[in-house]
Amino acid sequence: MSEKAIPSIYTFEALDIKGNHVSLKDYQDKTLLIVNTASKCGFTPQYAGLEKMYQKYKDRGLVVLGFPCNQFGKQESGSSSEISEFCEINYGVTFPIFDKVDVNGKHAHPLFEYLKSKLGGFLGSRIKWNFTKFVIDKNGNPVKRFSPMTKPEDMEKFVKKIL
Repeated sequence: MSEKAIPSIYTFEALDIKGNHVSLKDYQDKTLLIVNTASKCGFTPQYAGLEKMYQKYKDRGLVVLGFPCNQFGKQESGSSSEISEFCEINYGVTFPIFDKVDVNGKHAHPLFEYLKSKLGGFLGSRIKWNFTKFVIDKNGNPVKRFSPMTKPEDMEKFVKKIL
């Protein structure tokens, strides 16, 4: 992937959980927290912390974007409607949830290929597990990657600083 082919995060599109095309350009001038999620993961309770952070800072420009992923231990095997219902009923999620994606391998969503190329992790560019978090500043620059073990409340100081 060359810089010329992908000039910014705003060139990407994804399907939301209801199957609608969404351009990340819709989130221009916002600070984004992009997370690959799963409903049956040991880190699933992080949904609550992500929602809390979203509610606390959305008026200051924070948007959390959840991307369900079934690549790690088949922890997100449900349909889009089951995922949406699970997030809403169990964690009161109101931030945008997208359609299920792959984050590694030959079918990885281009957004995650871009994020991994900009912010490598402990295992190089591969995503280790669900609930890996990428912070994008309001200018569209990927600025920080947090591991699945990092709880949303442990990221809050960093996120607040760049809002």
